[in-house]
Amino acid sequence: MSGYSESIRVLSMILGSQIWPTIAKPCVLIWCSSKTTKSLTKAPIISCKMATNGKHKAERIAVVTGANKGIGFETVRQLGFEGITVVLTARDEKRGIEAKSLLHQMGLSDRVVFHQLDVLDPLSIQSLADFVKDRFGRLDILVNNAGASGLVVDEERLRALNIDPTDWLAGKVVNLIEGVIKHNYEKAQECLNTNYYGVKRVTEALLPLLQLSPAGARIVNVSSLRSELKRIPSESIRNELGDIENLTEEKVDAILKRFLHDFKENALEANGWPLMLPAYSMSKVTLNAYTRILAKKYNNMYVNCVHPGFVNTDINWHTGTLTLEEGAAGPVKLALIPDGGPTGCYFDRTEVADF
Repeated sequence: MSGYSESIRVLSMILGSQIWPTIAKPCVLIWCSSKTTKSLTKAPIISCKMATNGKHKAERIAVVTGANKGIGFETVRQLGFEGITVVLTARDEKRGIEAKSLLHQMGLSDRVVFHQLDVLDPLSIQSLADFVKDRFGRLDILVNNAGASGLVVDEERLRALNIDPTDWLAGKVVNLIEGVIKHNYEKAQECLNTNYYGVKRVTEALLPLLQLSPAGARIVNVSSLRSELKRIPSESIRNELGDIENLTEEKVDAILKRFLHDFKENALEANGWPLMLPAYSMSKVTLNAYTRILAKKYNNMYVNCVHPGFVNTDINWHTGTLTLEEGAAGPVKLALIPDGGPTGCYFDRTEVADF
């Protein structure tokens, strides 16, 4: 068995284990505002904290975006079988209704409802918020899963390359995929608008309902391995995005504006931006930054981001090695964090990791 396969096997074995007691210590940080924790003289890079809230009510309400297929669909399924009432959302109404019907056939007819959502459309987002308010009166869990790759791909040629998964994960395929995976400015804009600004729009529209959650809402932002700061060549950009004490949404917006300018001017390499899936990478790096900003601002909530693993889905053209069930394990764990659990953290699957 290869080292990679063995790693996947071991990770799969621990998916069902309770991880929260093992991560409490590294999540207590200098900027932690929780009254039950103490600041450390030297804080780890992770920069998350522990939150405290009251007990759950018997019924909890969740929204999962981009949930007609893939990790989103599996997240809805797992949450439904945990007794959560889930609003499955999808941009395509027909596909969303078909997904809801399939889940009903699996035994979740009393747990899953559907509402259309296009994260690029403010009217669609407001319609969802109105629906949740009118039907449920509050929201307990938000899983921001909807995403776009920001790429134009020749899938047939990509499959023919038969790239080793370890090379994908290590970012060693930039030259190999040249001409097979193409970037353009319009796709880059779409990617950022979906993966970063779309998440912001949906979250902000639902925040009034999330704040009504009696036990403290759980917000889960589905991120990527490409989100890790170490993958940005420029030290100054890494430092800007890693400075959680001074990071603001306005500063993140300014960074993305610079990125798009350099993308348009073909100056990504010269100015130290990621070259491996550049727009997708920056959309997820800034999503992580937004997660940390939210966690600081709303200390009565649990706001975390998660790399679900290299899962076999549309967004990676089915080159991934993990099953949907394995990929949804991280988002579901974070959606169901016990009271007093971590917030402001980045998870690599089900384990807390450095940003």
